[in-house]
Amino acid sequence: MSLAALAAGLGAGLAVIGAGLGIGRLAASAMEAIGRQPEATGDIRTTMIIAAALVEGVTLFALVICFILAGK
Repeated sequence: MSLAALAAGLGAGLAVIGAGLGIGRLAASAMEAIGRQPEATGDIRTTMIIAAALVEGVTLFALVICFILAGK
């Protein structure tokens, strides 16, 4: 049982680290795009928010799976 909890903790940590890196790269690319083309700020921001929500959704799914597997 303790190995399952350890695996769930490691899996949750990796999921959060991956999401943080992904959203960080997403925001950096969006800021660069806004700097290059300021008139497209609204479209870029909307696309960035949608992509960030998708990344967070996948991360939440991974965390739920980790905790479900830890409970078994």
